[in-house]
Amino acid sequence: MIGRAEQARHTLHGVSFTEQRAARPSYRATRLDFSRLPAEEARSRSDGFVELMRRRRSVRHFSPEPVPEPLIANALRAAASAPSGANRQPWRFVVVTDPAVKTEVREAAEREERRLYSGRASAEYLEAIEPIGTDWVKPHLTDAPVLIVVFEEPWSLDDAGEKRKNYYVRESVGIAVGFLLVALHSAGLATLTHAPSPMGFLNEILGRPANERPFLVVPVGYPADGATVPLLEKKSLEEVAVFI
Repeated sequence: MIGRAEQARHTLHGVSFTEQRAARPSYRATRLDFSRLPAEEARSRSDGFVELMRRRRSVRHFSPEPVPEPLIANALRAAASAPSGANRQPWRFVVVTDPAVKTEVREAAEREERRLYSGRASAEYLEAIEPIGTDWVKPHLTDAPVLIVVFEEPWSLDDAGEKRKNYYVRESVGIAVGFLLVALHSAGLATLTHAPSPMGFLNEILGRPANERPFLVVPVGYPADGATVPLLEKKSLEEVAVFI
């Protein structure tokens, strides 16, 4: 016999977990691997993580120094561990280190960015990005030793070759990119999130299929000597969070 409290932990809306699993024959469970931290250690880790992330900046001046491949691979493993709609994992990460391919990407991106800055973009948008100091010239696309091009997959093919819709694709890929940036930063690498507009040329240059849609380009490397970043301020906690 089990007590009421124990019984409550094994039910949801009056239906036992055993009954729920029986109604979902494809559902498989494994015991959660979770370790609760002592309060003091939890606070120390939390404070340390905040300080680590406050030091992260978007870098546009990269050194050509190579990046150890295991750091990139581990960051991608971290990104691929992100939660996703229906666990469809609707992302593809293309790692570019070939100088010739990076040059193609830069030339195509600069063509689109020149059009953006010279007419496509609204005056309001150009005013908004003026403090960041960017223009259509994108040296980071060739200077950075690694480009990680992130694609989202609105649909994929199952084992039978049938088209299968993916869910919450943009949200899922956005979370994965967040994991990726944190993993790269924690490994001592500099990054930039770059989204040329439009980005369809990436499919052609990188030979990607129709079900992959460009989401973001992430240059990765070490900052160049003397690299600078714009002097920007982040909003305070009080300005971005509401506690009810």
